Formats: sequence, C-alpha cells, structure tokens
Amino acid sequence: MSHPSDDNKPAPGNNFLRSIIERDLAQTGQPERHFAGTPGDAAHHAAGPLDAAKIRTRFPPEPNGYLHIGHAKSICLNFGMARDYGGICHLRFDDTNPEKEEQEYVDAIQEMVAWLGWDWHSGGTSHLFFASNYFDFMYRAAEHLVTAGLAYVDEQTPEEMRANRGDFGRPGVNSPFRARTPAENLARFREMKDGQHADGAMILRAKIDMAAPNINLRDPALYRIRRATHHNTGDQWCIYPMYTFAHPIEDALERITHSLCTLEFEDQRPFYDWLLGHLAEGGLLAHPLPHQYEFGRLNLTYVVTSKRKLRQLVDEGHVDGWDDPRLPTLVGMRRRGYTATSIRNMVEATGVTKSNAWLDYSVMDGCLRADLEGKAARACAVLDPLKLKLTNWVELFGSSSHVERSSAPAHPQLAELGQREFGLGHEVWIERDDFMEVPVKGYHRLFPGNRTRLKYGYVIECTGCEKDAEGQITAVLATVVPDTKSGTPGADAVKVKSAITWVSVHEAVEAELRLYDRLFTIEQPDAGDGDYLSFINPQSRRVVTGYLEPSLAKVPAGTHFQFERHGYFVADRVDHQAGKPVFNKITGLKDGWSK
Repeated sequence: MSHPSDDNKPAPGNNFLRSIIERDLAQTGQPERHFAGTPGDAAHHAAGPLDAAKIRTRFPPEPNGYLHIGHAKSICLNFGMARDYGGICHLRFDDTNPEKEEQEYVDAIQEMVAWLGWDWHSGGTSHLFFASNYFDFMYRAAEHLVTAGLAYVDEQTPEEMRANRGDFGRPGVNSPFRARTPAENLARFREMKDGQHADGAMILRAKIDMAAPNINLRDPALYRIRRATHHNTGDQWCIYPMYTFAHPIEDALERITHSLCTLEFEDQRPFYDWLLGHLAEGGLLAHPLPHQYEFGRLNLTYVVTSKRKLRQLVDEGHVDGWDDPRLPTLVGMRRRGYTATSIRNMVEATGVTKSNAWLDYSVMDGCLRADLEGKAARACAVLDPLKLKLTNWVELFGSSSHVERSSAPAHPQLAELGQREFGLGHEVWIERDDFMEVPVKGYHRLFPGNRTRLKYGYVIECTGCEKDAEGQITAVLATVVPDTKSGTPGADAVKVKSAITWVSVHEAVEAELRLYDRLFTIEQPDAGDGDYLSFINPQSRRVVTGYLEPSLAKVPAGTHFQFERHGYFVADRVDHQAGKPVFNKITGLKDGWSK
C-alpha cells in the first residue's frame, strides 16, 4: 500500500526519471509481472505470460480539447522512456467525463501523437485504450470498497461538503452519512447506478480521514451521478467515476510500471497508493502495482495553455480556430510550420526536473532554425514590394522583353537539391526598405548615386525614383552596370557594399503571405488576476500580398522554405493551392522579438 520512502527522490544522473528506471531494472528479487496481452484484473493477468516489456508507460490525455505544447513533453517523455528501456507506451484516453469529451478530440490527439513521431503499436499489437472500457471494473472496484467499509454514499449538498471539508488550518468534519453500514451504502450506491436519484443528489466517497493534513485524503469523491451521453458508452451509465479514482485503476489494469505525471498530481499520490493497495489486498488488482513519479511541466512564454482560455480564444473569435498558427496547440504549431523534429528537440533540450520550467519562446524558434537550416530549400520573396525600373535595359539588350537567365542553388550546402532558375527582366520587385531617397548613416543599399548588386544578377546604380501626386514613391530608377553579372568573369570588377533580393515582374508569383508573431505582448499573459485578453498582440497576424520567385509556383502544401533575408516560411496546410499560394511565416533568421 506504500512505496519506499525514496521512490520519488531524484536519483543520481542528469535525468532523475532515467535514474529511477535504471535502478528499478537493476534490482533483483522483484515480483514477477505477468501481462495477459490486454488490460484486466488480477485473475486475467495471472493467466498470462511474463510481461515481455521491461517497463510500461502511458500517455493518458482527456479527449476534451486539442493537445498543446505542454503535452508534447509528456508525450515525448513517456514514449521516449519506453523506447529507450525496452518497454511499451500505451496511448490511453482518460474519457471519464462525458460532458466535455468528443470523438473529434480523440481523432485529433491520435493524429498529433503520430505526427510527433510516436507509435502505440508494438509487436503487431495496438496499445490504444479507453478508460471508459474499464467502467464495469471500476464499478466493481467501488462496490468492493463499499463492502469493505472503505467507501460510503454521502447525501450532503455540495455546499455542506465544501464547508465540512475544512482547510489547511482546520480539520474536516465527518459527514452525518459516514456512519452508515456497508449494506446500507451498497444499497444506496446501487440505487445511484440504477438511476433512482437526481444528478448531484449524492456521491460516493472514500472513507479515509477527514482530519488528514493532505486535503486530498479527506474522503475524496469516487463517483457522481451525471446523466450525459458518453462518446464511447452512450447512455449505458448514469454514474461516472471521478478522475482521481479512475486514473490509478487504469494504470493497474494496463500493468503500467512507471506512471509519469506532472507535479500537480504529487499531492494525489497518497490516494493513488491507498486505492491501489486496498484493491490489491482484495484480490482485484495484481502485484506489483504501478508507481507514480512526478516531473515538472513545460510552460512556454507568450502563450496560454489553459484549455478553458484556449477555448475562449477560439469561441470568441480572437483566433481562427484550434489550428490557428498563433496558438500553442500542436495542430496550430504544425500549421504555423514548426516541425515535429524541432518540437522533440526542444523537449529534449529542456530536460526533466522536479520543478516546473518556463521556456522562452525564442528557444522554440531556435530549435526550428536548427532543424530547417540544413534542409529547407532557399527562395527569393518580396514581402513589401516596390517596383525597380532598369532604365538602360533596351540600350544594353536591344529589347524591353529581353530576359537574362539567372540561377542559384536550391540550398548552399545540398548540391543534390539542384538549382533554381529564374529570369531578370527590365522591371523587378524589390523590398520597399531597400531604397531611401535620403539615406541614413551606414545605409548601403539603393539611394541616388549608390551602387548595389541584384543578388544572382547585375550590379546596378540608382538614379532616382518616381512619385505620385501625393509624393509617395511608386518606383525606383536604376541603370545596369555592364559586364557585372554574377558568375561571369567581370562580376567582381565593380565592388559594392550590399546585395539585395528581387523577383522579376514578368514571372513573379503573387502570393498571400501571413506574417505571424507572438500572440501576447507579455511573457506570462495569464499570470495574476489581470485580463489576459487585454495582452493580445494586435500585430500577431498581418496579411500582405507579396511576390515569389517562379520555383514556388506549384509547391505542395506543408513545404518549408527559407525566404532569403526574411526567415522560414511554410506553404499553408489548409489554404495553399496551385495558382493561389499562401505562405505562413514561422520565424525570422534570428530572434527579433523585442523583450
């Protein structure tokens, strides 16, 4: 019924959970663990062979929302430990709350776990489980506790129960229904199951100690009446187990060895052990029992991860759905363009400790850059277009329709990706900030009288600009310096201090470019009592029309690129299509966030 006193103390090593698992695997004389191939009670597993898995872990999400970046740590930790130590990780849905759970979330969770690169199959067998499939056993376990005098039906109002529970400075008060006989409680509990009482009229509680210093041991609730259709069991049940009752049982039925939880469950561990110990004493569950170990959760700055707040952001239209690229949901981060590899590497880099960690968003961006730097093809794009007219084009080449062919490597270090081919014509798009009529000190790009290079093309000399009636610059004027084309013998004859990217007007691909930034303006928007919505960054999403080089005309959705000078972009998974390209900015080439 209890664990050795040092079970949850960090052991030597850079990861205390690894040290614990290695210690456990090294110990001899431990009880043999049988596994019958499917979850079940003590008798079911006793008939099975010795478990071939050295350890069993589980990732147990509740299907009441979309997974977010905080879940990624638990996913990678549980599946990673099983992989590294010859074990198996189960994907289990803790679906004991029918009012908030939907099949949509079940499907989305499976998709995201698989996208991160993890698989719940082993040896040709699926280890995908649902807590709701254990409802029959959970009810049987509850009846056992009632019969053993370890649980009772309480008919106090919620307000009375709350008042009688006490607080950290005051012990609780026993319920007037606590002294009922096991037979009376069993009859009442069966009435609950048979639908003879209204929702909320009574609950089943464990009988532990109303004066316990740990408030979680003050007769916690085990079952409540709730008439609601369940996504898996339909209307079969009108009573449902509480999470704190169901979760330990699920672990035991699945023969989990190391139940890895975040720190908020640390105070629940004594009840976890109390419950499993009594059910094992009653012969319902098999030894050895699971052990719970807690680790610090991962928190990312400039986002909120509360499911309630995420839902509010979606429902009130502050963002464009659960997959909005500004959200920390995994579907949102995938659509933004973050790769599964970058997220796994970020989780690995944060390590595992006994304290909660705050990770600056820039670390996530750094992991993304490290992943894409060596594999994302390069491309030229103009995000804030201004036309550049090459006024001596006809003089040099005989026709305004003449096109000078240019090329560049798709990736500077990956020759196997080949070359990008594009043409330079008499008019090109450049970035608006690549021209200043009156330059500031240190500015080396286009201004009257200055020379710069069109990257992969010619050196040009700026001669001025055109303006509209309001005095706004509508075009930049320049002349081509002959015999300076990149890749030719005379290319280096004229020295310049800068090179600018461009896209030729005649073959430019018009695209919708979605420029994303932090969703909130402060690091911890939901800290304290302030209104977190007041910290939404009004510049977190800007949509502009830009121009891309022709190689991007027909790329598939989900393809990553480094737009030279601008950063990393991805063809949007939802809206991008041939003839109507849509690209999302993931992050810049360096961290430009102003703290």
